[in-house]
Amino acid sequence: MHVVVIGAGVMGCATAWRLAQVGVRVTVLERALPGAEASSAAAGILGAQTENDAPGPLLELCLASRALWPQFADELRVASGVDVHLLQLGLLELCTTPEEIALRHQRAQWMTARGLRAQWLDADAARALEPALGPAVLGALLLPDDGQVEPPLLARALALAAGRAGAEVLTGQTVQRVAVADGRVNGVQTDQAWLAADAVVIAAGAWTDLVPDLVPRRTAIRPLHGQLLLLHTGERLLHATLAGRHSGGRHGYIVPRADGRVLVGATTEAIGFDKRVTAGAMAWLLSLALEFVPQLADARVVDQWSGLRPQSADGLPLLGPHRAVEGLIFASGHHRNGILLTPVTAEVTVNAVLGLRQRLELTAFLP
Repeated sequence: MHVVVIGAGVMGCATAWRLAQVGVRVTVLERALPGAEASSAAAGILGAQTENDAPGPLLELCLASRALWPQFADELRVASGVDVHLLQLGLLELCTTPEEIALRHQRAQWMTARGLRAQWLDADAARALEPALGPAVLGALLLPDDGQVEPPLLARALALAAGRAGAEVLTGQTVQRVAVADGRVNGVQTDQAWLAADAVVIAAGAWTDLVPDLVPRRTAIRPLHGQLLLLHTGERLLHATLAGRHSGGRHGYIVPRADGRVLVGATTEAIGFDKRVTAGAMAWLLSLALEFVPQLADARVVDQWSGLRPQSADGLPLLGPHRAVEGLIFASGHHRNGILLTPVTAEVTVNAVLGLRQRLELTAFLP
């Protein structure tokens, strides 16, 4: 059996690794370098609870993937020799207005009704947990089971693991056509070669809709630009990931790494495939950081960058086998949850390739 995977980000490489582990011949096609796009640009928040506003299929998918992360990270470290720095230290949804306090109480209610851990903290309790929080913070919802990993390390680890398991990664490849005959895929034509295939996995992220002549599917995918900023405090100032709405009205987050680095993100801009980094965005990110954590004023600015989230038009990823074309499987459109959903996406995709029974309900995500 030969499987062609289009895209060598975390979705494509995780799928290739898992397929190669069970003896499937896998070829991964990448137009640039493995993990060079959204996979490495992401913040790495494993926000199964914070990224969902209500119960539903996406919440269940996120929870299933979050539960896989400890074993996934351990296996990946053994397979690649790279530690992706999984930290399960929780997330604080910060409140700066009375209206947000009421909203967080409502969120806590539906989460606890679903059996999830969520705890309201008043201002004093929040500062007892994170003393560096600024006076603008009136309280916080603690989600102790959300966490983080480092996406550049994850992208590197998955590419190494896939290669060591036997997957072949071909870079500099531009896909010209996914060939379909008699209701099933039979190969991929690139600008350099024809590859016959028993199955094709579309893991092209924000570029999914640019794959030429791809069959109709449930929803379109567009790039959503996000800019991020990296600071360094010299010593660890925070432990939990912070998320909340800035006084200017926009939502952002602060992700502390164990070595004193602090990632601040992110803008949300529908500007196509433009990956500019702007002064205005950096000013807003700094304003958010200093409102939530004033001590970050003394932090050193280390880096700034941007990435393109693959956002589906209906808000749900394209995941699983195509309804009308046998052997065509999608693993794309994960928007802000790509890093979180990597383990479960690999599981679902491998099961679809091998024709195995899925343990999760996928109807809402099918292409």
